[in-house]
Amino acid sequence: WSVWGKGKACRGTLCIVHWHLFQHPTKLLDELPIPCEEFDHAPTAKEFAEVFSELKDAKAVNFGLIYGQTRYGLASSLEITADEAQDFIDKYFAAYPKVKDYMDKSIREAYQYGYSKTLYGRKRYLMDELTSSNHAIKEFAERSAINTPLQGTAADLIKIAMIKLDDKLKDNNLQSKIILQVHDELVLEVKNSELEQVKKLVKKSMELEQPFKIPLKLDIQVGESWQEK
Repeated sequence: WSVWGKGKACRGTLCIVHWHLFQHPTKLLDELPIPCEEFDHAPTAKEFAEVFSELKDAKAVNFGLIYGQTRYGLASSLEITADEAQDFIDKYFAAYPKVKDYMDKSIREAYQYGYSKTLYGRKRYLMDELTSSNHAIKEFAERSAINTPLQGTAADLIKIAMIKLDDKLKDNNLQSKIILQVHDELVLEVKNSELEQVKKLVKKSMELEQPFKIPLKLDIQVGESWQEK
């Protein structure tokens, strides 16, 4: 990948950093007010597929249900009837009942306090939507109450990590820089002579000094283009 600057092309190394945590959204449940003792690890797409062998898109279903997808949304994505989708949902929560406990509690607390919040305390105010006479708006607010502590905390984590990493790159007078964030990945353009130093800074910055019981493990991959990762 050629990166252009000052009128000429300069070839550098791309460093791709990936967080494992985002692959398992239910791992964050271990950090939330309702502990999920039954989760030694998250129900991965592979494990879910073993429970529902007929599902071709187990990963999408797994993520969708954790983030509050309704039976109608699931029916649409899988091209099945709403009744069939409800049957899948019932089986899922029978297999992982603590997930349902978390979802129900998140909705109750949103009605009680008027907001949902991330583990870092960032609030999403929902009372107007929760008390709306429009059923679609009300359901959206309930889904937001469920996914804010999960997706919102994930967003907080990546932003904090980016700030820490950018500061470290500047403090060490490095020419390498962050050029892109894609969900759970950071893409950096790294000068070849700085690669090993940057990898150490990336690891320290993105692990965030391990604030959770769940380790924030990283994959760091290097290549001349994103395609090589």
